Amino acid sequence: MSEKFAGIDVSKFAFDLNVNGNNKVEHFNNDVKGIKQCSKALVKLAPVLVVIEATGGYEMNLAMGLQQAGLAVSVINPARIRSFAKAAGILAKTDNIDAKAISFFASALKPPTSAMITESTRKVKSLVARRGQLTRMRTSELNRQGHTVDKFVGKSLKATIKLLEKQIESIDEEIKGCISNDPEMNIKANIVKSMLGIGEVTASMLVTELPELGSLTRRQIASLAGLAPIARDSGTFKGKRMTGGGRGTVRAKLYMPTLVAIQYNPAIREFYQRLLKAGKTKMTAVTACMRKILTILNVLVAKKEYWKSEFNA
Repeated sequence: MSEKFAGIDVSKFAFDLNVNGNNKVEHFNNDVKGIKQCSKALVKLAPVLVVIEATGGYEMNLAMGLQQAGLAVSVINPARIRSFAKAAGILAKTDNIDAKAISFFASALKPPTSAMITESTRKVKSLVARRGQLTRMRTSELNRQGHTVDKFVGKSLKATIKLLEKQIESIDEEIKGCISNDPEMNIKANIVKSMLGIGEVTASMLVTELPELGSLTRRQIASLAGLAPIARDSGTFKGKRMTGGGRGTVRAKLYMPTLVAIQYNPAIREFYQRLLKAGKTKMTAVTACMRKILTILNVLVAKKEYWKSEFNA
């Protein structure tokens, strides 16, 4: 009997299921009832893998429900699936066609399964995302405050900034409580925080946005965050190695903590200075330090060890 691979195209209110690219596409509502119906149907089919297209969080409850039903689930960046569809000559785009393309993608590339999503990780992830939204709003208001000349507008901006800061503080407390109540996440976050340069906000982000931390090889974890150098060679031409792809949110949120680590973490500072002496640009050296930090944290979490000041990176 041939192996079965399922693909699911998710939207806000519904999702479409296809298996092995056949002509049958099943439609479900994206709610508790629809997720149960889909789980029941897939358990009967027993696919090797279910690939779900990431859709801004609308896929989270579905992925969690399928995992709880004992199914192997892989949540994939939609850009990868779209590139695969174009390469396969699938240029049209409808929900049915997308579901088929995802199942083709699953059977052809067999991506690794995603880490188990728990209620705690789902909640913390949404809280971290909300914190980012509030922080960006606060930055915008602070920028406006620097240019205002009207007294009333100035008071309005000041009041809004104060409200946003209270909201951020409230979310920080909620995140801290959620992580503390989840033993596995708590241990992982404490290990991540033990590294000089990494604070509580970054630790919360890493344990939710990168739950695979500690379970992959150094190359895999760097690739997942888009920090692994990508070769661009052809014949005798040797192109410049670049980083990119992967989880851009992890890469973006790891940038500032890396700058802090370069200043205050002796191991990372030494590594950074060594790269500069070797002729690397500052941006290349910072990116390499981001990768170094992530791979060290990956080892520490895997071994359940805390950072030590004498640790030699």
